[in-house]
Parts: sequence; C-alpha cells; structure tokens
Amino acid sequence: MNQVQRHILLIGLVPLFMSLLSVSIINVVLPAIESDLSASSSALQWVLTGYALSFGVVLVAAGRAGDVFGRAQLFMMGVGLFGLASLVAGISPGPLTLNIARVFMGLGSGLLNPQVVGLLQQYFQGPQRGRAFGLMGTTVGLSVAIGPVLGGVFIALFGNDLGWRSAFLVNVPIALVSLILAKRWLPTSAWHPIAQNDGVDGNATTASADDSSAEVGEDPASGADAGAETASIRRRDRDLDPVGVLLLGIGVLLVLLPFVESSVGWFIWLALPLGLLTIWSWTRWERRYLARGRAPMVDLNLFRIRSFSNGSIIIALYFMGVTSVWVLVAMYMQQGQGHTALAAGMIGLPAALLSALSADVSGRFVFRFGRKLVVWGILLCLIGLASTIVVIFLLTLGIGSEWWMLLTLCFIGTAQGMVISPNQTLTLQEVPLKYAGSAGGVLQTGQRIGTSMGLAIMTALAFAVTAASDWNVGMIASFLAITVVVILAGIVGLAEVRRGRTRQL
Repeated sequence: MNQVQRHILLIGLVPLFMSLLSVSIINVVLPAIESDLSASSSALQWVLTGYALSFGVVLVAAGRAGDVFGRAQLFMMGVGLFGLASLVAGISPGPLTLNIARVFMGLGSGLLNPQVVGLLQQYFQGPQRGRAFGLMGTTVGLSVAIGPVLGGVFIALFGNDLGWRSAFLVNVPIALVSLILAKRWLPTSAWHPIAQNDGVDGNATTASADDSSAEVGEDPASGADAGAETASIRRRDRDLDPVGVLLLGIGVLLVLLPFVESSVGWFIWLALPLGLLTIWSWTRWERRYLARGRAPMVDLNLFRIRSFSNGSIIIALYFMGVTSVWVLVAMYMQQGQGHTALAAGMIGLPAALLSALSADVSGRFVFRFGRKLVVWGILLCLIGLASTIVVIFLLTLGIGSEWWMLLTLCFIGTAQGMVISPNQTLTLQEVPLKYAGSAGGVLQTGQRIGTSMGLAIMTALAFAVTAASDWNVGMIASFLAITVVVILAGIVGLAEVRRGRTRQL
C-alpha cells in the first residue's frame, strides 16, 4: 500500500467514522436531550428520523454527482456541511433548532458516504480493494462500539446539558481536520470526473494510485490537447439528470416516511404505495433518458450485473434484520432489565469490537473465498440469534443471566464483519469505475431502506408482544422475526455462490 492509498484511507475513513458515530451515540443521549430541552416524544423521534430521512434521500444523487463533477468536491461539501450542522446541533437552544441541524447532518453524511465508496473503488484494485473495504468495515464496527459508550461517558462526566451537547460538538474538530487533510492530500484525479462515455457493459477503468497527479482512465478533464469531441463528451458527462434526481429522492422519501414516522397514524402508510409508484416512474424515466442518448442518474443496466443485484438484495435483507438487534437489546437492558444507559451500551461493546476485527480479517480473504465468506457470516449470525433466544427463554424460567448475551451477541458481531464489507467488495467488483459513486449510493440506499423497515417492524413487534406479555416474550418474538429475514438473505447468498460455481465450469 503506497502513500497515496494510505492518505485516501485516512481522509475517507475518519469522516465516515464521525458520521456513523453520530448514529450510534444518539440513542444513549436522547433521555438527556428530553430532560434538558423539555422535548416532546415527537421532537425526540425527529432527532432520529430527520437524520435517517435526509441521509437516505440524497445517497444516490450524491454518488452520481461525485461521478460527474469529481468526488473530492462532493466529499468536502459533505464533511463541511456535517461539521457545521454538528456545531449548530451542539449549541441548539431548543428542539426545533436541533431537529433542523440533524436534517442537515443527514444531508452532509449522505453527501460524503458515497464518495468514500467511490474513492476506495477508484484507488484500490484486487486484494488491496478487499483490504480497504475491510478497514472500512473495521471503522463501522469501531463507531458502533464506541458510540454508546462515549455517549454514556459524556453524560457521566458533564451532566445532562453539556453531556448531550458534547456528543455533537465532538464532530466539529474531526470535520475541520478532515477538510484540511482532504485539501492537502487528495490527488489531482479525485477532483475530476470519471469518463462516462462508455456504457455499463464497458470495462472499468482504474486509477493509478502510484501517481497522485495522474488522471483516471479516460478522464475528459485530463488532456491538455482535448479536442472538440472530448469537450462534447465532457458536456454530456456533466448531465446530472435533475428530473431523475427529483423522482428518486421523492420516491425514497415516501418509502422511508411510514417506517420512520409510523406513530403518526394509519394514513402515513399511504405514502408507501405512492413512493413505490414514484420509484417505478423513475425507472421509466431513466430508461427513456438513456434511449435519448443522455447520461441517466443511474444506468439501470447495472442491475443486469448479477453480482451487483444479488449483493444489493443480500445486504438490504441483512440490514433489515440485524440492525434492529442492537436497538432491541439496548431497550431490553434498560426497560426490561432496569440497567443504566451505560450498561446497555457496554453489553454490545465486545460484539462491536469483534465486528471491527473480523471485517479487517475478512477483507484479506474476500477474493480467496468469495461470496462463501458472506454465507458463512450469515450462518454465524443465525447461531448468534438462536443462542440469544435460548438465553432469553431461560430467563423466563428464572435460569441464568441476561449478561450471557455478552457471549451470544459476539457471534452476531463477528458475523457483521464477515458479511457487510466482503459483500460490498464483491457487489461492486464488476461495476465500472465511472459508476462507482452512483452504484455505491444505490447500495447504501438499499441499506437505509432495509434499516428503516427493520427498525419499524421489529420494534413494533417487540412492543406489541411486550404489551400483551413481558419483555422476554417480546424479545423472543422479534428475534424470531429477525431470524427469518436473515435466512432469506442467506438463501440469496447461496444462490450467488452456486452461480459463481456455474460460471467456473
């Protein structure tokens, strides 16, 4: 790994850690926000959902914009917006200002995340790419591990008022350092678009990570002697497809809305079919746009790449199931077992650390084992889910302790490192470089939708069963539902493994 690649990793992964820390830390500090700002339950809900909605809505458009205009610009815009919004959140005088700031934090995170994926695609190839995505998975695991603990420490050290504010203000110096390093270290090629004049079926071009000043592939901005034809291509490449951006943004917003705002009432679910209809209209528009010789926001021929389409399904299902595990366990420890927020955060710490470790190790072996590594991870996750169900069932009989989940959750944490990063590496493996940003945005949008659906469905199930019985039975019911979703992800994974074997014959 050369110096440029090390710089890319540092520049990309530090802001990624920052943005994910703001997701994992927030659940622990919500009670302090409620107490200090006298926030209503609906205002607290928007602290969570405002971030999730704005984050999910802009992912694909941000990825496309990075492909078209250059990833460095979009990355710095995202980091800057996230840091500024974190500052406003940290000094918010009331719930309204805080919720507006959280929306802009989500926008900033949505701008920078696809650029990180695109930069890793651009500057790493082969086994090094697997290792880079493995380190990205390690970053995710560490942010999940440290977030709840750090939030509890802030509250314990500084009290409710300054404690929850510190959870946002900690992002500000990280964002400033990231902007300085990005301006100094990002290579010249990162500031220019990738050539878009070939279709999805064309070969991917790769950046030369050995030369920080070399342009990428057939970058239309790279040649000093570019002629009229190149200029024409460049103008076409700058087509951001504004109608496509608007249609997909509205569609994703409408699909996400009922899942993150389900408490509003039954009528909010009318947004779901309307959102699906809008997304269908978006696909029609994209095909028509391409047929007219224009550059669509997302070339839908991407989904004809089986590794991309199947990998997107696997990770959406996996996030639909497993993301809710950590929220349910935190609620179970606090509301069901009467533990503090810090204790609730600590029970997932070993699992998150193992997730970080296994992501790094899996990144080294992803190209040796392929999608089989993902399937093994899913199997390990199922073992963790089943053993957690056994622990909770024994508690209903008065046997054992909830702290046995420290061990059972470690299976799930290790599985996350084996599933998420390797699946992302393999899913994007056959995607042309010029679509890396938009493809990464599509992949992450599927994750956001899966996460929102899973959290809404699994927590609603847990609360419904708990109201009729107790927390132990509610946890067992929700974990069984999660198991079914993870099994579906495993079935798709097995189909992809078989497809890989067939291609080798």
